[in-house]
Amino acid sequence: MHIHRLFPLAVLGLAALAAAPAQAEDKAARSMAATCTGCHGTNGVSSGGIPTIAGTEKARIVTLMKEFRDGKRPATVMHQHAKGYTDEQIEAIAAWFAARK
Repeated sequence: MHIHRLFPLAVLGLAALAAAPAQAEDKAARSMAATCTGCHGTNGVSSGGIPTIAGTEKARIVTLMKEFRDGKRPATVMHQHAKGYTDEQIEAIAAWFAARK
């Protein structure tokens, strides 16, 4: 088989390898975001008095979560939830909810 026939297969293989870490990160973010569904609803769409966070700008979620975590924003329970996350985890959760519409 000639090399030019193998090239498309090699490109597809490399693309699949590159996508694997992103899929793993998305699964991890989804797992962390699942802890928010009790109050903020499935996929961040609230049906009650708690704010919907699906589709909220990532930077806004990050800012709010860090403010809750650092005690700069008053809360009933959010400060306790936010304290359990690192900056990187907050970024991942925020990206996951921002991608929801």
